[in-house]
Amino acid sequence: MTDSAVFVPHFHWDREWYEPFQVFRHRLVAALDTVLETAETDPDFRFTVDGQMAAIEDYLEMRPENRDRVAALVAEGRLAVGPWLILLDEFLCSGETIVRNLRMGWAAAAELGGAMPIGYLPDMFGHIAQMPQILARAGIEHAALWRGVPGSVGGHAFNWRAPDGSQVRTEFLFDGYDNGLDVLLIPEQIGRALGDYAEMTAERWGRDPVLAMAGTDHNAPDPQLASWLRQAAAEGRAITIATLDEYLRKHVRDEVSAVVTGELRGHVRGNILPGVLSVRLGLKQRMALAERTVDHAERMNALWSWRDDSPFLDLAWHKIIESTAHDSVVGSGTDETCDQVAARLAEAAQTARAVRDAALTGPAARVPSDGQLVANPLPFGRSALVEVDVVAPPEGSALVATLADGSTAPVQLISQAPTVLSDERMDASQLERVLRRIHRRELFGRQIDHYELAPGALVFHLAEVPTSGPFDLLILRREVAEAAVAHPGEWRVLTLEEARATALVPVRVPASGLTSFRVEPSDRASVAVPSHAPATATERTLSNGLVEVAVAADGTLDVTGSDGTVLHGVGRLVDGGDRGDSYNYAPPAHDVLVSEPTEITVELVENGPLRARLRVTRVYAWPAALSADRDVRGERTVPTPVETLVEVRAGEPFVRVATSFLNQSADHRLRFHVPLPEPVTTSASAGQFAVTERGLTAEGGWGEYPLPTFPADAFVSSGAATVLLDHSSEYELVGEGSELAITLLRAIGSISVNIHPLRDEPAASEIPVPGAQDLGMRIENRFAVVPSASATGWRGANAVALAEEFRNDVLVTRGTAPAEAQLPPDTAGLRVDGKDVLVSAVRRVTDDEHGSGTEVRLTAMSDDASTTVRVTGPFTEAATVDLLGRTISRSQARGELELGLGPWEIHSLVLR
Repeated sequence: MTDSAVFVPHFHWDREWYEPFQVFRHRLVAALDTVLETAETDPDFRFTVDGQMAAIEDYLEMRPENRDRVAALVAEGRLAVGPWLILLDEFLCSGETIVRNLRMGWAAAAELGGAMPIGYLPDMFGHIAQMPQILARAGIEHAALWRGVPGSVGGHAFNWRAPDGSQVRTEFLFDGYDNGLDVLLIPEQIGRALGDYAEMTAERWGRDPVLAMAGTDHNAPDPQLASWLRQAAAEGRAITIATLDEYLRKHVRDEVSAVVTGELRGHVRGNILPGVLSVRLGLKQRMALAERTVDHAERMNALWSWRDDSPFLDLAWHKIIESTAHDSVVGSGTDETCDQVAARLAEAAQTARAVRDAALTGPAARVPSDGQLVANPLPFGRSALVEVDVVAPPEGSALVATLADGSTAPVQLISQAPTVLSDERMDASQLERVLRRIHRRELFGRQIDHYELAPGALVFHLAEVPTSGPFDLLILRREVAEAAVAHPGEWRVLTLEEARATALVPVRVPASGLTSFRVEPSDRASVAVPSHAPATATERTLSNGLVEVAVAADGTLDVTGSDGTVLHGVGRLVDGGDRGDSYNYAPPAHDVLVSEPTEITVELVENGPLRARLRVTRVYAWPAALSADRDVRGERTVPTPVETLVEVRAGEPFVRVATSFLNQSADHRLRFHVPLPEPVTTSASAGQFAVTERGLTAEGGWGEYPLPTFPADAFVSSGAATVLLDHSSEYELVGEGSELAITLLRAIGSISVNIHPLRDEPAASEIPVPGAQDLGMRIENRFAVVPSASATGWRGANAVALAEEFRNDVLVTRGTAPAEAQLPPDTAGLRVDGKDVLVSAVRRVTDDEHGSGTEVRLTAMSDDASTTVRVTGPFTEAATVDLLGRTISRSQARGELELGLGPWEIHSLVLR
């Protein structure tokens, strides 16, 4: 049995949770005041600041005068800060967000003297497969964590290996991050208690000293801690006070033999609280939107803007990363906390949107004002449908799109807008009030093209782009005033807009590139769809030559792929009760599952040739709430129409599906089922630089029932079905592997419940959160279904590329050059070729030594021995960098670079 112990004073700080951020910050400032005073008073004292710089940043914003005090303790090695900006939920954000979290935290810690080189992950609800590679590629050799470790690990450390083979030595906090507190309960008996604890856990430690984590949530250690430990040492115990970094560098001796590969989602030594994957759907959707918007903004800013908007992009990233905290995006906080997270994510998206749109103003200035600029955020060429507002064609005519190369493309007319915007009658004395609506030339959001003034009548003709020459508001005012005097009495004021229409245009956009088009009337009644079979629809079917859909009698979909694969019953909705909380789903003991609609209608919305759509509306009688004892669903039901918009596009091998309903029921879970042709035993989902395979069960052993509900970010695939996802989602293989179920909504009313049928220990206090019921909210989800029976599963379905296309629409903006200008030629940007290669970042970077460049992050999303990647673009030099941006190697590359990536390898480049 080990005869020594190392105590690590620390706290774990949830930035926001059962109280909002500013309330917790008030406590944080008081706690860190105590830490600084204790450290400066007692030279033996050490403190580890929870692995996240957010706590230090939040503190110094209130106590800027203490920055030098903090830096001095960091320099002395007595205050360990970083490496993260914030302790995140790893499954509910993108892999790129995790990298930026580490980079921003590392940089902030460097300004104070340096980051703790430990991947400290004490309280995350499980861990992603690629975390060891992320840490290793940042030069970090150690991790420390608690939840998710499988039961096969018997010691206090293991080698954690990523899919690519990278590994880090990982300290297993098997008794949690507060195991030292039990030893400290009675200060006079620390020696005896430590002996008892060492004896009880002796099989874990080998020759290494006991690691006693002396801290808990939201509290500084007692200022007398070091004194108590000195007294215990004087009584014969070998006790040291250290930071976590010092423990790992100076005190552990045993070689680690246990190896664990991949994600950590076992329930054996701690709850992983999997219900956070599906509670508060809106936060997950806002996170995906913010990440996507800042990614597009970075790419547009790097490729097409003369202006470096990095400060705005850094702000957007900071707000996103703050929101990834493991009690933030998960939705396990109070309503006011979650409202603040939602607002922060919205602000991040707004900041990024401004940068994205500003970056396109330069290219748009070369496109005529009656044309449209299209930008492709993806580094491979693609065909896309663009929906635009155009001048409606004259009766009997069609529309055609003229492309930049002079060729034409078909246009599908979607709808036409009314031309009469207002028709008013008023006394002549009131005409001046109408003129106040005009701002220079703008009226009702359009521009005045010309006007007609006759006795008793004033008619405005509006256009998006005026063609009638100059307009003088002062002349109009004078003319109207004279006419009002000359013709008193009733006047008619008519505001007409040129006939407008919404149209779909197919475009081909180069890799990371730009194209443009203009839509014009055509004498031809119709134009054939080039390259692809048209999208067509009947009253209950859709087809585009690659995929077919038939609406069954029960409102579900029969989907047939190009290889003949048929998925029957897609979209079966199953609603059941949920008596759980924000952390864990729990069915009532006497649940009622509702899967059959009471009414079904099918409406033909669009019949092609570019896009075909059906709307299926199913009405369900869902129970309004649980009964009083919460183990029975209530008898009162609410008729709830669920609309499912089903869509196929010319050239796409998948079916787009969007569901929408107004939620009027509490305490329930709704899932979208995809029945499989044959039962399966495994599934695979993409997220955070990897595709992870899972079985039908999860490993249990703690106090939490191991439900096999799992996270998916970009797609989930099982058997013959692959589902492309818009945001992080929860899924499960049900019916002994016969159906894939994706959660659309989980509505609950409490942060935690004291007595939970699937979890022994309360996860928090039993605080009501009525906002988590989403009552009165319109619940919308969108995804796409790819039927493919390929033996290689998701790879055969080309899921990596299809998921990128599905999630990343092209960007469209109106041109601003004179209308008579020519369409500019297509312009290509950065191009990346390689099978199953994910490009997670293209952004502008600046190096003091080498100047500006473009950082590109690539990941081989496969287990192939080598994936060949070719990068082409306007560069002459390529540097390989680590995940913190430090140069590893440099080479000449005149516009083209070829490299080989190993299985699941994350590779970062800076091109100049």
